[in-house]
Order: sequence, then structure tokens, then C-alpha cells
Amino acid sequence: MNIYDHIPVLLNETIESLNIRPSGRYFDGTIGLGGHAYEILKRSAPDGFLFGCDCDEAAIELALQRLKDFSGRFEIRQGFFDKVALELEALSFDGALLDLGVSSMQLDDAARGFSFLHDGPLDMRMNKDLPVKAADILSSASEEELAYIFKEYGEEKNAKKFARAIVRARLHKRFSRTLELARFIECMEPRPAAKIHPATKVFMALRIAVNQELDRLKDGLTNVWRLIKVGGRLCVITFHSIEDRIVKEFGRRLSKPYEYDGDVDEPDLRRPCEPRLRWVYKKAIRPTDEDVRNNPRCRSAQLRVFEKIHA
Repeated sequence: MNIYDHIPVLLNETIESLNIRPSGRYFDGTIGLGGHAYEILKRSAPDGFLFGCDCDEAAIELALQRLKDFSGRFEIRQGFFDKVALELEALSFDGALLDLGVSSMQLDDAARGFSFLHDGPLDMRMNKDLPVKAADILSSASEEELAYIFKEYGEEKNAKKFARAIVRARLHKRFSRTLELARFIECMEPRPAAKIHPATKVFMALRIAVNQELDRLKDGLTNVWRLIKVGGRLCVITFHSIEDRIVKEFGRRLSKPYEYDGDVDEPDLRRPCEPRLRWVYKKAIRPTDEDVRNNPRCRSAQLRVFEKIHA
């Protein structure tokens, strides 16, 4: 893959929102092919520093090539951002970026099993050390568990129908290939011309389940937030509504003048505190029509930006 052909999503909007300055320190928790990281290092010259991480070893190798001109000004570590952030010092970065979802490199590599357009093993692991593949979930999860995954992680309206059919079909043959699963779903739900493939949400749901993306995002937002100095900013790029809801809830919770334990905001259990966050933009920033023409995969992207106003 030519790393210089890679088009980072919402690049200019993200870089501007980070308020990058010389000598600043920045955290990129999903460094991918290094597109955003390159611009951060470029804008923070001559002595800005970037710490990046990614769970995908192949992505890190390409990012290292992309960033070779900035030797001595960056460090990259392999790992999921929710865990790596815990290893770093609190209040040590001027800004942070999370560009969520699956990368073009992963989608285009049939052997990784992320895409229903290319035949490959039903793997979908972003990190090969993860113990469970998509094929394992399809072969061992109950009908109820599969329906939950498809509905809650993929917002698939036919979740129960697809789960029931998969459980019946696997009695005769285990699902092991991407096109095998995609064609099976398409037979149950043929698509009209120009509509998205009927397997789109099932594939997304399986990928999220395999990589535990939603739990990692919830923990990761908290862990990355603790790294940011007062006055620093957090930029988060999401690609579907489930991620975006989690990010919005994080922003709403920290912008309130009180805090509470658990997931339910009970008025009687609130504790007064200073708001810790302000929304830099009230609405998410979305790609322009030109962005989508240049990179169709960015069409569902949304950028949200928060500024830390209290530690």
C-alpha cells in the first residue's frame, strides 16, 4: 500500500481544532497510517512531540515509514488506546486524537476478513493476539446472543431473523469465509439497486464484538481525557451513531456542574463539582461533498471536539 495515497478523514478540521503549537505534546491513540500524526508533527515544528499507539502491528510499520522525517520527535507503541493511556502521565499532553473504526488498509486486505466485498477468513481482529475471531462468534454464540450483537452493535433491523437463520445453517456447515456469510445474508434480504449491502451492519457488529470496541471507547475516553492538560483539546472522529452516542454522553457528563456514580443520573445522588469540559462546537463537523467525492469511505464521519476547562 502506498502510504502517501492515504487520505486522512477530516484532516484540516481536526488539525485546526487541536490548536497545535510549537513545543506542544500530542497523543494520537489510533495512529493508523500516520496521516493525522504527520500533520501534527509538521505543525508543531521544530520541537513538538507526538506519542502514538495502535493495536495493529501492520499499521505501525507503515506509520513509522510515513513519519521517518520527524525522527526523535515521536514515539509509537503497540496496543489499544484505552490500555496504553493508563501507562502515561496524567496532564502531560496539550491535545489528543481518536480516529475510530476500521482503516482502509484493514478493509482492503482480504486476509483480515473485515470486508464483505473480498473473500477471506472471517477473522476481523484488529490485533492478532485477540483470542476470538468473527468465525468463533458465529459458531458458538446462541441465537439470542447473535441477535443482541447484530441489533446493539450494528443497529440491524433484521437481527433476530439473521441470527435464527445463521444458527440453523451452522448445524450443517460452519461459517468461515467473508463472502460465504455476505451471500447468505443477501439471499435472505436482497438489496435494491444502489442501496447498501444487506450484510453491512452484520459485518460491522461482528467487528465491534470481536474487538470489544464500545467498551474500549467508554474506558478509553476517560483514560485519554486524564492525559490532557487544562486548556487542551480532545478530538474524536466516529463513523456510526453508536460510537457517536457514547462520545456525546461523555461530553454531556463532564460538562455538567455535578458528578454522579454509575450510568444513571439520579438527582438525589449528585455531587456538586466544577464543569470539566466545554464543547468547542455544538454540532459535529461532517465531511464536505468534496471530501466524500475524494474519499467515499468518509461519508459517515463525524468530528466532535472538547476542551478541558478543569482538571
